[in-house]
Amino acid sequence: MSQLQWGLIITGALVLLGVLAQNLWVARRNRPRQPEPVQPGHEGGVGEREPTLDTQAFEDSGFALPVPEKKPTLDALIDVIAPIALDGPVSGDAVLAAMPPTRRVGSKPFTIEGQAEGHLRWEFPVAGQRYLQLQAGIQLANRSGALNDIEFSEFVMKTQTFCDALGGTPDFPEMRQEVNRGRELDQFAGDHDAQLGFVVRARRAAWSPSYIQQMAAKLGFVPGSIAGRMVVPASAAGLPSVLSLSFDAQAALAEDPTQSALREVTLSLDVAQVDRSERAFERMREAAMSLARDMDGVITDDNGLALPTEALDVIASELEHLYDTLAQRELAAGSALARRLFS
Repeated sequence: MSQLQWGLIITGALVLLGVLAQNLWVARRNRPRQPEPVQPGHEGGVGEREPTLDTQAFEDSGFALPVPEKKPTLDALIDVIAPIALDGPVSGDAVLAAMPPTRRVGSKPFTIEGQAEGHLRWEFPVAGQRYLQLQAGIQLANRSGALNDIEFSEFVMKTQTFCDALGGTPDFPEMRQEVNRGRELDQFAGDHDAQLGFVVRARRAAWSPSYIQQMAAKLGFVPGSIAGRMVVPASAAGLPSVLSLSFDAQAALAEDPTQSALREVTLSLDVAQVDRSERAFERMREAAMSLARDMDGVITDDNGLALPTEALDVIASELEHLYDTLAQRELAAGSALARRLFS
């Protein structure tokens, strides 16, 4: 074999090796990032850093901790209330037996409450108590819209049927006035409803679901009730989550999640549902920045436009104004009334 032929063979082999190396490098680069292995006796991975976002930081922030409220009672601010006159005390068992089968009228919650003997507070009726007063109510507005004429009429019929079973007499407010109140409240709620979302998008290598979960767990997120969702719990039990993080649920449920390639996660905040003292937006911003830095991503809005620091500062300023406005209207973020109205 001539020297030229040997040279061509060697050159061809080198080219082939180069192509194979290039393909391996591309495949390795595009392979979804995997979580770090966990050492026995350690919660985190090898070489794991301390969480960047301290989920307990609010304790030193100077804010008072939010306190879970008892089951919300009817309130004239956001409810139509119809007092029910009784000829005498009625048992909780009788009240429960007369209750309508559903607790909704159209898209609005329907509620019956009573004042038991020896108590001043209104409560949902319970067996074994005796009630001196009852009242029925329907919410004026929620995220499904304002109370309308049909829903008010259904409320009247449902309440009247309940009263007929107990021998009570309802006193209904004027429909037109209440429907107009519902529209006004719905207008206010629509103008002051903030549900924020950040998207963290991968710059280069994709992420596996387990990698996302490991990185989010470092920042205080815990598994949510549905696949592909993690949450930062509120500082007190019984309150809505402060933040949520979501990614493709199908990828989370795949037989081999390590092979799923995800390129984005979404951070969400329902402002009106979370107490101001939780510092929710500040923590959301910190979480997004930490994930973007540690996972080699970029923070964008829903349309894929990058969100610079200046834009985040503007959002933070506007939220402070929103918090003040809600509080002035007696609908402070995270309160029982705000959670009901913005639901």
